[in-house]
Amino acid sequence: MTSQANRRPHVLIIEDNSDIAELITYYLSKAGYDTEILTSGTGAIQRIQSNPPDVVILDLMLPGQNGLEICNALRATPLTESIPLIMVTAKAEETDRISGLEIGADDYITKPFSPKELVARVGALLRRTRSAQSPEPLVNYGPLKIDLTSHTVTNEGIEVQLTAKEFLLLCYLIEHQGRLLSRDVLLTDVWGYRYTESTRTVDVHVRRLREKLPILVTNIETIKQFGYRLASYVPPLPPKTT
Repeated sequence: MTSQANRRPHVLIIEDNSDIAELITYYLSKAGYDTEILTSGTGAIQRIQSNPPDVVILDLMLPGQNGLEICNALRATPLTESIPLIMVTAKAEETDRISGLEIGADDYITKPFSPKELVARVGALLRRTRSAQSPEPLVNYGPLKIDLTSHTVTNEGIEVQLTAKEFLLLCYLIEHQGRLLSRDVLLTDVWGYRYTESTRTVDVHVRRLREKLPILVTNIETIKQFGYRLASYVPPLPPKTT
């Protein structure tokens, strides 16, 4: 019987173009992944909830429910909200990429694409998701408590739901707090590869972190045309006594 540690990662491919789906399957299988194909958005959410995969590769334009609707539904459900998700589409406009990222996609690739690049992105996303393990599993940043084992974040004791990439970006910013980080550095170190598309990917994820974690609204400083810096946390001074 195969142990959990030795289990091949399972990738669910939701793509209505059979040629593209088979091509992705071929390259992922060669790289050591188990794959499954759905050719319609109909029933995709129920399928993912019944047996969550390690990664979802999701086409934007699908019969039945489209990719944006599926992504939005997955991120709104506790069981599936942290599943790593890569969105694939023939639409190359920046607005389409940003829409996918804004509702919780961890990555985005446009057709036509290199199957080897997609495999590399799947591997990088899995490594980054799993690498947030530490001998010291708890990290604090002000009112935030980050559990690196369970991949959970609480703000003043209340759990806040983050996607896999949001969690990794938060951990990286806290680990490097006080340092100025360029968008290129963040893309390379957090996303795990030299990203060749718009660096708006970082901006979208930072904005989502600010929306979910109020302390980051002012503590993440935007450095115009360069990147970001998370201020080192300084505990507030105790009130003066008279």
